[in-house]
Amino acid sequence: MRHTQALKKSEMPTQGSCPMCGVPLDSEYFDESGVVDAPNVGEAIVLARFELPPQYCGVLEYFSQFTDEHAGNPAKIATPGLLWMLLVNNRPLYPYLNFDRIVNPWGYGSFQIAIRLDDSATIEFVVRQVNNTTSNITQVGGRIVAR
Repeated sequence: MRHTQALKKSEMPTQGSCPMCGVPLDSEYFDESGVVDAPNVGEAIVLARFELPPQYCGVLEYFSQFTDEHAGNPAKIATPGLLWMLLVNNRPLYPYLNFDRIVNPWGYGSFQIAIRLDDSATIEFVVRQVNNTTSNITQVGGRIVAR
């Protein structure tokens, strides 16, 4: 006679999730972006924003930046007067606090990162103009990609 042992509920794979990692099969990538006129002094602009659904966490995988000056001359990575920030729930995301240059140029295959996003988090990519030294930058853009 053959004996079988029932699996505990916690040992059973959940319907709709990956049997290897447990990530829900309905988890999707999001790709949000925006290109706008450069902000005025003292102004901050949200270039890309995404709200994770309630009870879903995520992983930020890429972000990228754009300025019309850098698009015309890839050596122009400095963005004097502009501060770029990634915010999660209105708090700066370490180590992407305030940077004043292009670190992941749009269109060049950004460096992949894997930063876990908390349950129901809101992520924003923001650029702020802190002074008038932006040289010839008239347009800025940002992109965030995650799942």
